[in-house]
Amino acid sequence: MLNVPVNLLRVFEVAARTGSFRTASSQLGLTPSAISHAVRKLEETLGVPLFERAARSVRLTYEGEVLMRHVGRAFDDLRRGMEAVSARAPTLLRLHCAPSFAAQWLTPRLPSFLEAHPGTDVRLAAGTDYTRFTSDEFDADIVYGAPRAEGLVVMPLGEETITPVCSPALAASIRDARDLLGLPLIQSDTKQVQWSDWFAAQGVTEAPRIGSRFDRSFLAILAAAQGLGVALESTRLVEAELASGRLVAPLAARSRPVRYVGHYLVHPRHTQPRKTLRQFSDWLQQQLLLAPVGPEGGRA
Repeated sequence: MLNVPVNLLRVFEVAARTGSFRTASSQLGLTPSAISHAVRKLEETLGVPLFERAARSVRLTYEGEVLMRHVGRAFDDLRRGMEAVSARAPTLLRLHCAPSFAAQWLTPRLPSFLEAHPGTDVRLAAGTDYTRFTSDEFDADIVYGAPRAEGLVVMPLGEETITPVCSPALAASIRDARDLLGLPLIQSDTKQVQWSDWFAAQGVTEAPRIGSRFDRSFLAILAAAQGLGVALESTRLVEAELASGRLVAPLAARSRPVRYVGHYLVHPRHTQPRKTLRQFSDWLQQQLLLAPVGPEGGRA
């Protein structure tokens, strides 16, 4: 097993990430020649070239790219570990969130949470994969769809109402559900409630013709606001667009409502929730007008 000093790997990681020995020297407080010497020493130790050198830049070789994939992950893990136990950790809330909920609902309201809890910092990442909580990277996840993993405290974030939304100009021709059959319908492919479900709830048996399709609700909402068609979306996710008038819900009062629980706050059951997570959970309940939640995630 090779015995490689960590400082050499650190120099390599910064040089590979920035693509410049000069930039790496600035970030690490070393001279460019010291960076070059450290990289040469690492290459000699490993017995392979890691960079292709040009006059003003450097580029990773195949072997350098392979090493960077592993070294980059290792330093990311180290950074997360240091963050988790640092003096700032008690004031840091690390959240993962479903992308559309993060973009359309949570991020616009974060100033309210931070104002209510001065000194708290939030690190927010958005993605469709559920967090496994195995690396202690996140304190909690707001997921779309009921989580199936065991060992989680699960807090449903209340019912959402699904309704057609569109631009004001397009809404002028909509009187009832059947009027939508002749209009371009926008589909969000990951939505649990689809157009066929909504039409069935209205007693319409004709199959709708789907036009544009998107894999995220926030993209479908943007397309509807641009006049590309009618989107079927949660009124929770389009609150800002409805309030501003960019979108309208022409059938909200003239159709049978379709409601479901789409989003959940989850965190590991086996760990004591951090203070920032308890504060965030309470804030969510207040924002969404939810009943208080007991210690195991059930309604009190």
